[in-house]
Amino acid sequence: MELGYEKMVPLGDKVAYGFGNLATGVAMQVLGTYLVFYATAIHGLPGSFVGMAMGLSILWDAITDPLMGHLSDRTNSRRLGRRHPYLLVGALGIALTNYLIWTIDPGLGSGVKLILISVYIILFKTFMTVYVTPYTALGAELSTDYNERTSIQGIKTVFFVLGLAFVSVAGLFWYFRPTALYPTGQLNPEAYSFMGLASSIVVVSSALACFIPTLKYVEPIRRRTRPVSGVIMPGLKGSLAHAFRNKPFRMIVYGYMFSNMASALLANLGLIVFTYTFGLGSRDIAFVIGIQFLFAMISQSLWATLSRHIGKMAALALGFGFSILGSIYFTVLVFFHQSVQGNPLVFIPFALTVGSGIGALFTLPLSMVSDAVDLEEAGGGVRLEGLYFGTLTFAYKLSQALVLVLIGLLIDLLGFNVMLAHQREGTLISLGLVLSLGSIAAFTGAVLSIRNYPLTEAVVAGFRDDIAARKRAAILSRL
Repeated sequence: MELGYEKMVPLGDKVAYGFGNLATGVAMQVLGTYLVFYATAIHGLPGSFVGMAMGLSILWDAITDPLMGHLSDRTNSRRLGRRHPYLLVGALGIALTNYLIWTIDPGLGSGVKLILISVYIILFKTFMTVYVTPYTALGAELSTDYNERTSIQGIKTVFFVLGLAFVSVAGLFWYFRPTALYPTGQLNPEAYSFMGLASSIVVVSSALACFIPTLKYVEPIRRRTRPVSGVIMPGLKGSLAHAFRNKPFRMIVYGYMFSNMASALLANLGLIVFTYTFGLGSRDIAFVIGIQFLFAMISQSLWATLSRHIGKMAALALGFGFSILGSIYFTVLVFFHQSVQGNPLVFIPFALTVGSGIGALFTLPLSMVSDAVDLEEAGGGVRLEGLYFGTLTFAYKLSQALVLVLIGLLIDLLGFNVMLAHQREGTLISLGLVLSLGSIAAFTGAVLSIRNYPLTEAVVAGFRDDIAARKRAAILSRL
């Protein structure tokens, strides 16, 4: 029996923890879905500059993730523990900077607007790191059970998807609903300020809904994560070296990195492709995205069941396969886009398959990282969940930064011009193919990255037994 470890977490506590991911989903999606469109179509800024600003902000965000993880691993507040202090600071900072982004005056000069957007995005990304990295590490510390970790991440994913849906679906149905002055609702400048205020309120509220109920875990987590006598916590450089020497962790990082490149394409190019290539209005787009998010949530029970029976790696590879099938179908629609103009129903197979696949992406890799941390501890190291999750997000954000820069360049290179009443046919097809073929390539890379992942339930159980035995011996030696 493991010493000082809770394996099973009450459902109410898992739900409370999951509520914190509503803030993450809302904050990430509001920027990822609307910023490129907002900056180019509302403020008239060049796509290449916007893509560069977004890319640089994500690069900054990526660099600070391991630093934040390392800082939270070393934090030891008597009342708030390692993670909770940053939940408060991060949520308040996200809310403020998010609101500032969406209330920039369209009448300002282009140079001023570009500077403001760039500064606000950097601040926003900084506070996202302050919140998300410790929050994610907290989830990994709640349980040591192989399958319970997947359950915690599954509930967390449901709230994350609800956050995405609030922004993408409710936003398009409500804030960007068509008016007499703006038949295409997403072209209404005033709608963005209302969306910014509402999303900021949701961020703070959901963060508090997580913060307060999970405070009781501070002391139990402090006991469980205390290093065995004689084991010294390494510095940042040493911690990073330990993480990247962990082969299963490297596999997770590469797979997560590739799959999130596809997510970045869909989030940042999707609105343009749906609007211009397929002629969908805001409510049509909300319908498609809503189905996608619905299946991302519904599929959580599927991925939890499959991971118990065939293992996390095989279940995740199957999820990537679903996404590849959906992307192939989307490619066909691009070539026949003239025949499906304004028809959201043809996108249901795409939304179903890709939504289910993304459901696996949101849950299983994070559960697998916790298992990789067990490997580190079983080998005589220290549990550094913050550093591991910070490193994971560093890698995938680095890939997203590259994708965003490429999107900005391609928007201009392919001749997309918001001032034109009708885009060129070649531009419409090319943008659609960048989205679909790029996603296929990225998901394929993800499958290849994880194909030899070795940490099964039996292997992880062996790690836990070794860790428990070492802790027991350390306690007995002090008697």
